[in-house]
Amino acid sequence: MILDTNAVSALFLGDMALAKLLAGQERHALPVPVIGEYRYGLRRSRHRRRLEALLLTLIHQSVVLPLDETTAENYAEVRDALRRKGRPIPENDVWIAALARQHGEAVVSRDRHFDAVGDLVRIGW
Repeated sequence: MILDTNAVSALFLGDMALAKLLAGQERHALPVPVIGEYRYGLRRSRHRRRLEALLLTLIHQSVVLPLDETTAENYAEVRDALRRKGRPIPENDVWIAALARQHGEAVVSRDRHFDAVGDLVRIGW
């Protein structure tokens, strides 16, 4: 399973439903765009030190998914398919969807726009 940014935030807030969902997983994946989005959010947080420590722990416990040439090809396919459907999604979410397709993983997210991406499973909680 790949964690979206809102899943990371919910996890750090102690969301029990999400914790229960993730408890059955040996390891989860964390896309580089999610790490970037979360670090950006930390810049405005008054709880920056505590949350930054949690993020570093999560990074070390996760499989970090970098972007590569295969991701770029998946990105182009996902973005073009969404454009043809008239259903664009946020740019970083296209990258996350591309990584999910590339690695054959579901995305753990509350964002229903992932449902518009073909060959992608979104797991909400």
